[in-house]
Amino acid sequence: MTDFIQYLPAYLPGIGLSYAAFLLAIASPGPNVLALISTSMSVGRKAGMALALGISFGSLTWALLTAFGLSALLMTYAHALTTIKIIGGIYLFWLAYNAFKSAAPRSDLTLKALVGGRRTPLGYAVRGYTVHMTNPKAVLAWVAIIALGLPPEAPLWVGLAIVFGCFGLSIAVHLTYALVFSTPVMSSLYLWARRGIQATLGVFFTFAGLKLLLSRP
Repeated sequence: MTDFIQYLPAYLPGIGLSYAAFLLAIASPGPNVLALISTSMSVGRKAGMALALGISFGSLTWALLTAFGLSALLMTYAHALTTIKIIGGIYLFWLAYNAFKSAAPRSDLTLKALVGGRRTPLGYAVRGYTVHMTNPKAVLAWVAIIALGLPPEAPLWVGLAIVFGCFGLSIAVHLTYALVFSTPVMSSLYLWARRGIQATLGVFFTFAGLKLLLSRP
């Protein structure tokens, strides 16, 4: 307990940066968010909340797999951190590029419902989990997010703090989407503000990518 209190301030900035990267990433109107908004609007709040939980647990699964995989890799090959940082930095720059690209068009985004017709709440939860787990970009996102806050030789609790902190944020944000965007007015406001949101995300992801690539191994 004493060691935890002693070393906590040293790891807090990195953990906070990981939280910020994750929070802004899920604030972006990507496929998961648009499907969640569309489901909440067209089917109802209950279905949207079930879908939100499925997406969040899919995110947790990828986070745990990535965190333990990176920890094991770094314990075996210390030099692998440089490769991880390069991969994570490039992915963050890619996110920045797509954010700026999305901010450029003036046309509204199109909301698309999930294919396959209506489901039970459990069916929506399973669908949200499946969609997230079959997204190959998810692992790249988690490599970047965890690498931002997990320095070499960091104790296990740092990785767990990043993973479960982001999981809590995921549940809170996605359930908020389901509750708020079950009303057409809020969906319209969100889509109206998306260009500003995406531009802000582009700036942040550029900063995070530079920080990750320029940080010491």
